[in-house]
Amino acid sequence: MLEELKKEVYEANMQLPRLDLVTFTWGNVSGIDREKGLFVIKPSGVDYKDLKPSDMVVVNLEGNVVEGEMNPSSDTPTHTYLYNHFPNIGGITHTHSPWAVSFAAAKMDIPAVSTTHADTFFGDIPTAPALSDEEIEEAYELNTGKVIVKEFKRRGLDPDAVPAVLVSQHGPFSWGTTPEKSVYNAKVLEVTAETSYHALQLTRDEIHAPQYLLNKHYYRKHGANAYYGQENAKSKEHANRK
Repeated sequence: MLEELKKEVYEANMQLPRLDLVTFTWGNVSGIDREKGLFVIKPSGVDYKDLKPSDMVVVNLEGNVVEGEMNPSSDTPTHTYLYNHFPNIGGITHTHSPWAVSFAAAKMDIPAVSTTHADTFFGDIPTAPALSDEEIEEAYELNTGKVIVKEFKRRGLDPDAVPAVLVSQHGPFSWGTTPEKSVYNAKVLEVTAETSYHALQLTRDEIHAPQYLLNKHYYRKHGANAYYGQENAKSKEHANRK
């Protein structure tokens, strides 16, 4: 079942140690087949060197295992909730990458201070509140998904334009149209967290990049008038010929 998606999710998971985004088994990637209403996720606590495509676990959108001999990631309820509430995402990555975790520990948003940030994230990367004792005892991983979605709604943020979040005192989640894209966004998140951290150490001045610069860099890669990269350039050339 979903053999191609299993391979895709496996390869995305294997990128995490290569990109220095995980320590030991502290991370996971999932990917969804929207037509079937099923997603594939890494099994819980399996070392990356031992991981195989056949180890990937298939889960439905109620959070129940449909296929797989291993237990799915302990973060499966968070992934399930995000898939149910962010309908355009095709993959989710969760890590404990240290620069992003630093901002989560400080309960701080990652400010949009550079064009590197703006190429991927349209504005600050938000930090959702820490879970209460009651939320943790009731359903820790499920309520993690709930605080993420609630924070995006509270701020009026578009999860397609800001494809990442930090959970206070926990760490980052990122997502994208595919599992591979969610890993890409996780790496950009970590790089921007490190950049912002250093910038905050160097000055006490306001360091947000101006909105017009953020707009330029975001929209040259995203949206109808994007022109960055070969495919966007070809699409624009084709449109100009009409």
